[in-house]
Amino acid sequence: MFLKRKRLAENAFALHDKPLRQLLLFHDLYFIALIVLAVASGGYGIYLWDKASKQSQRINIVIQEIYLVRGDLYRQTKELFDAFFLQEENALYEYNQYTTSILVHLERLQNIAIDQEERDALMDIERKYRSLVNEAPALFYRYQNNPDRKAQKSIYQDIETGIFRHYEEVSKRAEYLLLVKQGEIKHRLDEARSNSIAVLSMPLLLACILIVYSRRILKNSIVRPINDIMQATTAISTGNLTHQVPEAGAEELAVLSREINKMAEDLAASRDALVKSEKQAALGLLVPMLAHNIRNPLASIRATAQVIDDPLLDKETLESIQGIIHTVDRLERWTGSLLSYLHPIKPMLNQLLLSSIVQGAITTLQPKLNEKHIKITENSATIKRLVLTDEHLLEQMLYNLLLNASEASAKNAEIQLHCALLDHVLTLVIIDQGPGMPFKPEPHALTPGPTTKRFGTGLGIPFAFKVCEELGGAMSFDSQPGQGTRITISLPQ
Repeated sequence: MFLKRKRLAENAFALHDKPLRQLLLFHDLYFIALIVLAVASGGYGIYLWDKASKQSQRINIVIQEIYLVRGDLYRQTKELFDAFFLQEENALYEYNQYTTSILVHLERLQNIAIDQEERDALMDIERKYRSLVNEAPALFYRYQNNPDRKAQKSIYQDIETGIFRHYEEVSKRAEYLLLVKQGEIKHRLDEARSNSIAVLSMPLLLACILIVYSRRILKNSIVRPINDIMQATTAISTGNLTHQVPEAGAEELAVLSREINKMAEDLAASRDALVKSEKQAALGLLVPMLAHNIRNPLASIRATAQVIDDPLLDKETLESIQGIIHTVDRLERWTGSLLSYLHPIKPMLNQLLLSSIVQGAITTLQPKLNEKHIKITENSATIKRLVLTDEHLLEQMLYNLLLNASEASAKNAEIQLHCALLDHVLTLVIIDQGPGMPFKPEPHALTPGPTTKRFGTGLGIPFAFKVCEELGGAMSFDSQPGQGTRITISLPQ
């Protein structure tokens, strides 16, 4: 029995081995079930309250109608006294008006009644009223035939102790019946209020369980594997190719870990091969391997992480999801830059206008410049002669260098790009207002120095060196701490 329970518990928490889409589906289904339960509980409570409220309102209307009938009855009897004793001319007309009003109230009471018990009580009231209406005039006509004080007193006694007393008894029984029903409604409302606390506490309890469960699943399936992957990428980027990523977590992360381990093994093998062969040719073997083993799972992981990203999640989970996206972006940029660097460059030279190339690089970079309100001042339009170069390579090189300058600059800073064409040499000078470079880049180095960007690849400058070399030019860096960086590019024409 103990082993069986242990296996069930393991199966219940084995979701971290599932794909991220399946984890998201389970997560959504749990939340939908919780929402449905909360809505059903609230709807049931509203239904009970509405039903009791309508019933209580109906009883109050019945009691009010009974009081109206009683009031009209007393006023109707008064009109009889006025007609027979005071000889008022309008008394009989008013008497008939009250008769009509009472009949309307009695009909309304019969329409409002919902069960036989109420109908019987209201019918008793109606019968007593009709009995009073039939007997009272006869008493007054008898007095009219014998108009003395003793007969008048007899009429008062007959009406008060006879007809009205019976009517009041019937009316009181009906009112008591309604008050009993009203008490039952109040009792049911009290029970519903007590039960609602227990019913509404269930969604709260389930929400707490879901938060704990989701936290554990996300930690085991996403957060911990991502931390392992980030540590692995940091170790691999520093040259520790023997570092292994635990193949755990969601299926996509396990696949990524496996491929990173395979990539590290392949990189280690390639590094050993560099001793016996040309570095560029050896690294070029990694191009198809990287494209096949890393880029496909990266796209799937990033898309899934974007779907999971929900402002309603807790802060730690949101930070973990953002860590996923940033890590994937970092791997994607690293892979893309590495592929671009390793790909053989074959310049296609054409006579072009320099300003169009510069504007192409700035336009591509404009969104990042707008984020920090950075302005680029350049004078490429002053060069009217066509220059001999490869448009795409020169534009990409300028984009990488201007991107580095913008990321090193503070907000509202300015970057200068000076262009000159003298003695068949095109000179481009980029000056930024950043803190300066902590290292001096060297050509032919895969990693010229530690990157200053949080998610940088460190391949922008090597790529620029390679483009300059392929175009037959040269590039130099002049940087001092706190005084910015000056990059000079010379391209022969």
